[in-house]
Amino acid sequence: MTTVRLPLFPLNSALFPGLVLPLNVFEERYRAMMRDLLKTPEDESRRFAVVAIRDGHEVAPSSHGLPDQTALPERGPAAGFGDAPLKAFHDVGCVADAATIRERADGTFEVLATGTTRVKLLSVDASGPFLTAELQELPEDPGDEAGALSEGVLRAFRQYQKRLAGARERSLTTGADLPDDPSVVSYLVAAAMMLDTPTKQRLLQAPDTASRLRDELKLLRAETAIIRSLPSLPASDLTRGPTSLN
Repeated sequence: MTTVRLPLFPLNSALFPGLVLPLNVFEERYRAMMRDLLKTPEDESRRFAVVAIRDGHEVAPSSHGLPDQTALPERGPAAGFGDAPLKAFHDVGCVADAATIRERADGTFEVLATGTTRVKLLSVDASGPFLTAELQELPEDPGDEAGALSEGVLRAFRQYQKRLAGARERSLTTGADLPDDPSVVSYLVAAAMMLDTPTKQRLLQAPDTASRLRDELKLLRAETAIIRSLPSLPASDLTRGPTSLN
């Protein structure tokens, strides 16, 4: 079993391979991570792993708050994740490759990364200035009938988009914009649908592409039927996912 150790960036959402991840990094533990990544030569990948938080807080408390006004804010790489950080995270995440890491005058960072490879979280180390993790790369098995399922998912996805867009036809993704590769389709649709984090996590850790596409087809049909029956369309821009301060 081949493993790799990378910096760990927990978020309240799941990252999928091929998807772009913009980050506004202001907490000291993640600023330390970015400073360390900047030591990597520009011609090499600046990689870190993103995992969805199962139980904990994306941003550690930074001031006294209710209900205990005398409590000191948590500090350190594992702040907000309890005494056993490994249990606070979902065990399948995604490696992110930071194409841009730009430090601002105030010491915060603007980061633009792209998801690359799914990984399984094996262990978490909180002994340094930021979390690191031992990870095992997960292969993407196509499974059975992935091609046919991909075509069905794309058709259902277009119907889903139409229901969300209503009369704003110009906002729809055209067929030319959609990929042909079943695995890419599965990740794109998983990221684009308005789903809660546990459901997105379930899609991320599907055993193969075909299984993910089958699940998405059921979700798309169910969500489209629900939207069809609503008296008004949901505010998709607001509910697409949680806002990350980091």
